[in-house]
Amino acid sequence: MGVFNRRNALIGWLVWTVGKRIGKRKAKQAVPSIDPETKRPNRPAIVSALAALGGALWIFGRKKRRGGSSDVGD
Repeated sequence: MGVFNRRNALIGWLVWTVGKRIGKRKAKQAVPSIDPETKRPNRPAIVSALAALGGALWIFGRKKRRGGSSDVGD
């Protein structure tokens, strides 16, 4: 009897599908949203957006460095 069979595949697929749904729901609840009173993003949403922008600029703004020196060939 093999370890991988249709029953185990079905159970794994169901667990994965339900897990994804639960994960998406929890992620949606965790994201800061718009404040209903002032109709603008609340402070954690603004801080999160600025942190994401800063991280993107830090990653993509760095120059790639090459190893070694230019006078190695001769």
